[in-house]
Amino acid sequence: MCGIVGYIGKADAATMLINGLRRLEYRGYDSAGVAVLDDDRIVIAKAPGKVAALSERARAEWPAERFSRTTIGIAHTRWATHGPPTEVNAHPHLDQSGEVALVHNGIIENYRSLRARLVGKGHHFYSETDTEVLAHLIGDCDKGNLFQAVCDALHQVEGTFGIAVLSAREPGKIITARRGSPIVIGIGDGETIIASDAAAILAHTQRVIYLDDNDIAIVTADSVDIRDLHNIPVTREIAELGLDAAAAEKGGFEHFMLKEIHEQPDSLANAIRGRLDFNLGSSVLAGMGTSPRELAELGRVVLIGCGTSLHAGLVGEYAFEDLADVHAEVQQAAEFRYRNPILGSRDLVVAISQSGETADTLAAVREANQKGAFVMSLCNVVGSTIARETGRGVYLHAGPEISVASTKAFTCQVVVLLMMALKLGRGRRFSREEGIRFAREIEMVPALVGRMIRQNARIADIAEGYAHNEHAFFIGRGPMYPVALEGALKLKEISYIHAEGYHAAELKHGPIALLVKGTPVIAIACDIPGKDKTLGNIEECRARGARILGIVTEGDQEAAECMDDFITVPRCHPLVATIPAVVALQLFAYHVARIRGCEIDQPRNLAKSVTVE
Repeated sequence: MCGIVGYIGKADAATMLINGLRRLEYRGYDSAGVAVLDDDRIVIAKAPGKVAALSERARAEWPAERFSRTTIGIAHTRWATHGPPTEVNAHPHLDQSGEVALVHNGIIENYRSLRARLVGKGHHFYSETDTEVLAHLIGDCDKGNLFQAVCDALHQVEGTFGIAVLSAREPGKIITARRGSPIVIGIGDGETIIASDAAAILAHTQRVIYLDDNDIAIVTADSVDIRDLHNIPVTREIAELGLDAAAAEKGGFEHFMLKEIHEQPDSLANAIRGRLDFNLGSSVLAGMGTSPRELAELGRVVLIGCGTSLHAGLVGEYAFEDLADVHAEVQQAAEFRYRNPILGSRDLVVAISQSGETADTLAAVREANQKGAFVMSLCNVVGSTIARETGRGVYLHAGPEISVASTKAFTCQVVVLLMMALKLGRGRRFSREEGIRFAREIEMVPALVGRMIRQNARIADIAEGYAHNEHAFFIGRGPMYPVALEGALKLKEISYIHAEGYHAAELKHGPIALLVKGTPVIAIACDIPGKDKTLGNIEECRARGARILGIVTEGDQEAAECMDDFITVPRCHPLVATIPAVVALQLFAYHVARIRGCEIDQPRNLAKSVTVE
């Protein structure tokens, strides 16, 4: 959600900022803006819609030489919260004097009371945003020291923020700060880049500093001075991104989503590499930071996440209970801290987040830590807030995921959860021989997914028959139930078809009333315990005229004959089969959306990283 880029150095700032925004487009946004310092005054261009519209607006309104002589500025892509996505609501926002500009991610919860107080002092506001209130508050606090003004303003703020502030009165610096919304600072040669996401930085430098909550930094072209909000210096280490800028390009594919689906054999191999111990029949997950005794003493596993990560957790729930003989449950992260969860020192809380910045999941992590649980994370982004605050966990190593609809991060989450369950299982109930057999099943996952991807053309042909429906149902049982949920989510995210996922047994408890002739029902009917019951549910749907697309196991002629169309999944362990099955549904959703002409990588109203509650 939203994107921040700031630049100070020796290059053309306007071009650097706009290019940086382009690299953040995948996060989801609906307007954009840029502010540069030109001849000791702040010049702003803003536009609703895409960054391309902002670029055209800036070049039309600014003299051509401005693009070559500006060396400092800030920019933003906005995902609307307070007020619609209009030009006036787009960032950057100015203070009352017009000499301080601000870009902001997050939500200022007490902005109404702050706004009323500032109006009483004679301030006039143009937008509906909470951000303009913060800009005015900083300007009101400014007595000749921008850093101190930002500190004084933030002490009055309730809520979350990642900000970058520029002042015409102090032209050699940018002030940046964070609380609950990520900020990363790239260290270059005579230039410094501020961003909410490393994607805006990696084309220029691999050396970065991640700010912690309540850090505030004075950034110049050659230095980064980090303090807390009480003006006490703090030290933050310089880290290496370790990312390849080419990984964030389409590489010849029509869409990032299709590229990322095709990358899954490699991303899964990276997630697995070096983590399976075929001698002990276990897994090696050093980041968990746990001894066999600690794992054996666990009483419960609680998996928390949102959206796709929640669905991965549901697969993990089956794995922990089936393989490790430990009670497991999945909780929606947004609800977790508000329901006063019962936790103790024998509870393992696993926070699942692709970005590692999901606001609801981060809040749940803090609640779990407060209650004394054993907390770890599954994240894809190295150095992310959740990864740093848990201090232990497992990185996915899926590589950059640009498409808003998650594909390879989800399958890597599932395979890592299977390895975690294997590790717990070996310490509790699994024999060495059983562990070796399951480790071999996990080892085969990249090859299984490769076989699914080779069915791409056939799946595209099948999608032709379903692309023009406006409703669809997905059903499954056991570990295939979360696969049904994820398949429905993928279809609705990128094709805008109303799709719902149900446990197959729930269909006749209400949803079956909606079935009419031709309604698509996508049934995940792989050869697992309970398959016969699912086939019975399919017959109930067929009796009401539904059109059935089945995901079935190779060689299962009985299941295939129940379907109008079917896609085959390689025969493997039922838990492992969730991964190739979901890849089939990813390809199906992609091709349906492509046929419908949808904007696949940046679906409307959605954001890649949800950094507000």
